[in-house]
Amino acid sequence: MNPLLEVKGLHVRYGGVIAVNGIAFTVGKGEVVSMIGANGAGKSTTLMAISGIVPSEGEITFSGNSINNLTAVARVKQGIIQAPEGRHIFGRLTVRENLMMGAFLRKDKPEILKDVDHVTSLFPILSERIDQPGGTLSGGEQQMLAIARGLMGRPELLLLDEPSLGLSPIYAKLIFSVVGQLAKEGRSILLVEQNARAALKISDRGYCLETGRIFLSGSSDELAEDARVREAYLGG
Repeated sequence: MNPLLEVKGLHVRYGGVIAVNGIAFTVGKGEVVSMIGANGAGKSTTLMAISGIVPSEGEITFSGNSINNLTAVARVKQGIIQAPEGRHIFGRLTVRENLMMGAFLRKDKPEILKDVDHVTSLFPILSERIDQPGGTLSGGEQQMLAIARGLMGRPELLLLDEPSLGLSPIYAKLIFSVVGQLAKEGRSILLVEQNARAALKISDRGYCLETGRIFLSGSSDELAEDARVREAYLGG
């Protein structure tokens, strides 16, 4: 079976600094793949390269077609949607308006309204806050809104960048619970996450990055049992 996403020889440079150094990986349709590693390993940069936010070298193939020459907007139209690190919601817009912004490329209004109901059922607090400005939400609620907004685009591939970063344990647990639910729905997800233990629990496979290179890959169970992963990311 051909992968939904295939990345080969990906390089990203910031000036003279190599942030991602020739990595290769795949994400299958209906698969959740985690990318773990320390801060600065190149995980978020990898997602931004896939989204077209930062320039890169190498080959990125999506649904069998090269997307190297596509703009970030064109990649969204292809079905690649990222919920960025740090949330980046529209603080002055209401929750409802933020969700509608996630569907700005869609024309099927009846289905859009159904999807608003669906994503607010995943995150019931958003339903309670539906007419409240996004900037007045707590950090955890804003993260929920960022993920929900991404889902409003009906992504073929959802890129989640550090969804638990800076959240309380309660909110982080809720976020991971929803990601696990999305996995059961058959969503294709590439998850970048510093909380390796939580990420591996809800993913099918994983890649470990270190200074811009993949040094280990395998099933989530294999990685969770690997001594190097346990020592570096799972507290021994």
